[in-house]
Formats: sequence, structure tokens, C-alpha cells
Amino acid sequence: MNALNIAEYTHTLGLQAKTASAQMARAPAAIKNKALLALARLLRQNVDALQGDNARDLERARAAGLAEPMVDRLKLTPKVLETCAQGCEQLAAMPDIIGEIQGMKQQPSGIRVGQMRVPIGVFGMIYESRPNVTIEAASLSIKSGNACILRGGSEAIDSNKALARLVAQALAEAGLPEHGVQLVQTTDRAAVGQLIAMPQYVDVIIPRGGKGLIERISAEAKVPVIKHLDGNCHTYVDDPCDIAMAVQVADNAKTQKYSPCNASEGLLVARGVAAEFLPQIGAVYAAKGVEMRGCPEALAILRAVPGVQLAEATEADWSEEYLAPIISVKVVAGVDEAIAHINRYGSHHTDAILTRDHMHAQQFLRDVDSASVMVNASTRFADGFEYGLGAEIGISTDKFHARGPVGIEGLTSLKWVVLGEGEVRT
Repeated sequence: MNALNIAEYTHTLGLQAKTASAQMARAPAAIKNKALLALARLLRQNVDALQGDNARDLERARAAGLAEPMVDRLKLTPKVLETCAQGCEQLAAMPDIIGEIQGMKQQPSGIRVGQMRVPIGVFGMIYESRPNVTIEAASLSIKSGNACILRGGSEAIDSNKALARLVAQALAEAGLPEHGVQLVQTTDRAAVGQLIAMPQYVDVIIPRGGKGLIERISAEAKVPVIKHLDGNCHTYVDDPCDIAMAVQVADNAKTQKYSPCNASEGLLVARGVAAEFLPQIGAVYAAKGVEMRGCPEALAILRAVPGVQLAEATEADWSEEYLAPIISVKVVAGVDEAIAHINRYGSHHTDAILTRDHMHAQQFLRDVDSASVMVNASTRFADGFEYGLGAEIGISTDKFHARGPVGIEGLTSLKWVVLGEGEVRT
């Protein structure tokens, strides 16, 4: 497509989405749930066909020399598709919050004032790599009564088109508008520039991908953006703590999967437990090939661990999101220094404390300025599916309009409603 055709195409998508959004917003819960259950069924029925489409994307990605962690993000394995199907079913089982009225209070004038939860309208989703995001976004759009325009990465175009066809089939089965969920069918980057500059059609943009993509969209968008730039998450091992539990959780937080934004990139260890904890976690990381970039105090302890990969941490390491088998390690005096380090170097995404001290846990929860803060749990839990949201549209480190995993509520707004019986203002 040339530039003129791209502009015309994206404006057509926008107009169709805006028209469909009114029907999506009015749809009863039973109809929306019917579409979600149909989508879950279709995903399970089409595993083989979807993997065929996905194989073409994987072949192109490897031929282009894409790094293996990035190729991993592209995969539509049976397990990934089953998780998508379960996410649709989980959303269908959840109560419908659209139209809910809350906080209704009688005023001295006689009127009653409250707020009604309503869909945002149309959201645009721009994402890279993971094609399962197509299903997460579509399912959340359906449940929240919004229309959406999805623009996945060019590296996953065949997978995304195949998934979008199933979404269209599910919408049709339930009697919902075919343009309720639309996928941008071109890989031309000009379509992104058009999509983020259509406030007449699009109410919010949600970018999900690398820092470069999100920075570009945040700078150029003419509509509000829900975003996070980095996933520099931390696990802090406190004094006192259960050492065996701390080893297990710190291992999971880093190595369960290296590519997600909720994997721990920094390990902070209280000085009082460092001599006992660090050799144990060092042995675990050594066995899994994880490089530990440490402060001098941490390195002095870790050098005795056979086979461990060590490097001296630079200032830049404290802020780094590796998305790889590398972790920064720092010995700190205690909880105060850990909190100060996290608030300075972290990305305000997800941070965890492993402790036996209730007061330390409460202080950490209160003072760490992150979207998700955890006690005695792996940072890898920070996503919508694990939080019971059914699926997530992304994770927001903004403080407005949504924060943390963005599920149904994050795709809604509140409007004031006033109920009266003929009252007039005097």
C-alpha cells in the first residue's frame, strides 16, 4: 500500500471500530460470554492449523537471525493455546461489570449520586512478537464491551491473521459486530503512525513490546497511552528469611522464563544472610548457566561456587532489563537500602521481598513505588492470568489511568449518574 492507501485503510478501520463500539457496549453479558466460549472452543479445535501458520512465522524469524529468546516469544505451542482458551473461559465466568452502579449516595437536595462503569470505547493495541496477545486483547475487548484495533508485529503476521479469523468467527456465532475486533492486515509501519493519531476514532492506545516501540508511541501518539517501558524487577532476600524458600523463589523469579517483563533482573541480599544464601543460589544459577553480575561484596562470596559465571556489575547493570540468563546481584545492609535501591534503579513494575519479618514486609509493601509489590512470592506471578483477571492487555507502570496488569476494569471508565424525583436547584 502507498501512504495514501494506508491512511485511507486505517481511517476505515477506525470508523468501523467506532460504529461497532456502540453495539459492543450494549451487548448483554450472555452474548459476550457466548463469544468468549466460542473462541475458547475454536482455539482448541484448530491447534494443528494454528501451529502450521505459526511455523511459517518461526521459519522467517530464524532465517532473519532473530535471537532465540525472541523466537521463543513467537511460539504458539499447544500449552500457549490452551492457556489462551482457559483465559477466555475465565473471563466468561467472571461477573460483567459493565453498567454496574457504585457509591450511590443521597444528597441533602434529595438527588442520589453515584458512578456507572462503562467501556472506554475503542482501544488500539500495538504489540510485538507474542501472537497470543491477539487472543488476550480480543477476549478482554469482548468482555469489557469495547471495540479494538490490533496491530501485531510483522514477525507474527501469519499467526495473528489465523487467530483473528477465529475471533471473527466467534463474534459472528454470538451475533456481535464483525468489526468489534479488527486486525491491521498490513505490516507497513505507516499504519502504526496513522493508528496512534486518530483521536476521532481511538480512545486509548496500548503498546506492548520493546522499549523503543513504546517510547516512539508515547512520543508520537495523539491519544492517551497505557504503557510500561521496562521490566527491571527485583527480588530482595531479607534478614531474617527462610533460606530454602528464598533459593527456590529467587530461582523461579529468574529462570522459569527469561523473556517476560516480570522475570527478576536484580537480586538484592541482606548482609546478614548473604554468606549462607549466595553460595546456594550461586550453585543453582551455575547449573542453569545464569551469569551473575555482582557488587564486590557479592563476588567475594560467590567466587567459591564451582562453575559460577561472574562479572563485576557496572552502574548500568543496576538499571538493566536483560531478558536473558543474566542477573545483577548486590549485598545491601537491610530493608531500607533495598527499598532505596529499587526505587532508584527499578522500573516500578514488580518487586518482591522474601522475609520472615512482618514489619519488614509491611514496610516493603508500603514504600516500594511499583505497580506490583510481593511478599514471599515469585515476581513471575505478575500477570493478569495469575491475578485472576482472565487475561491482561498489558502491564502499566503509569499511575493514571490503570496500574499493574490491565484487565477488564482497566479498559473501562466511570461516568456519574444522578437519580432524582423532580428536584430543582435553588
